[in-house]
Amino acid sequence: MLSTPRSALVVGGGIIGLASAVRLGLEGHHVTLFDPSPGSGATWAAAGMIAPSAEIAPGEERNYRLQCGALDAWRDLNSSLRELVGDEVALFETGTLLVGWDASDRRLVERFVEVATDFGVDVPVVDQRSHPSLFEGLSGRIVDGRFIAGDAWLDPDQAVSLLRTALTRLGVEIVNESVRRVESDRDGVAAVTAGAVFRGSFGLLTTGASPLPKGAGASGANLVRPVRGMTARVQGLDRSQQPTVRAFVHGRTFYMVSRPGGYCVLGATSEERAEPAVEVGEFQRLLRDALDIVPALETANLLETRLGLRPASKDLEPFFEILAGGRWAWSSGHYRHGVTLAPLAARQAASFASTTS
Repeated sequence: MLSTPRSALVVGGGIIGLASAVRLGLEGHHVTLFDPSPGSGATWAAAGMIAPSAEIAPGEERNYRLQCGALDAWRDLNSSLRELVGDEVALFETGTLLVGWDASDRRLVERFVEVATDFGVDVPVVDQRSHPSLFEGLSGRIVDGRFIAGDAWLDPDQAVSLLRTALTRLGVEIVNESVRRVESDRDGVAAVTAGAVFRGSFGLLTTGASPLPKGAGASGANLVRPVRGMTARVQGLDRSQQPTVRAFVHGRTFYMVSRPGGYCVLGATSEERAEPAVEVGEFQRLLRDALDIVPALETANLLETRLGLRPASKDLEPFFEILAGGRWAWSSGHYRHGVTLAPLAARQAASFASTTS
């Protein structure tokens, strides 16, 4: 099998694949990216939070430590984007306000605080009387909460657009086809679509929650399962200068990311299902939770819902597995942190490339 020197095949065009392809292009590799519709999977449905502290969970300290470097990694990627395309992904470092709807939910907040404190995170109490602007638009029965500094968010639509522009500037070929099979030998790799065979010196599988192509040769040590998530987009409340809202509502989790101009992303739903459909009950619960916490949304206009399948690993941590033969690698398991971890995953891809080409 002949290969093109310093050439990379990237299978999968979510934000992990796009960021990795940009990084490989910046490193001087000739890159071919395969995806029928780049950026239309879990990335399309994501709210765009870079919130390592707000997403702390018991048993996930290693994942938290990894995410702590994500904002700086996005800043580093932005430096490259400014040079390459004259623009950058806007990063909004607003922090997070965490609240509970009723007494049971406030106990969940305190459990979160216990875990966060164990991780070394300061989560001070704030209240409406001393910090009224933090509670703008929220229910009057929510009189206090916890403030988490350092969290940020970005618009995944903007990120995908700029990354695709960067790929064009770097001369990356985008093939809008699915890869049916991958191959490798000591000389290189190949990706087989319905219409052609593409060859390279190494390859990266960033297929998210989708099955790997035939021939990938994964060890079985890592597996991913799809976890369905839905977000609703509404127009009407501008809290873009205030922290992202996170809440426990009747034991469920809820968040609202507010962008300039009153565009709000509402979540979060999470189901161990792969059906690509928004169910009425699921949607109703999300809106009910939203109106409980943020009654100012009562007059907002519903714009759309978005659905995505997030790749969850067995331990809910991301992985980077070098597959049999050493020329393909599998980058996945980013679960609800794909946007957060994209530039860090791209660094892993570049490190892998340095050992194979």
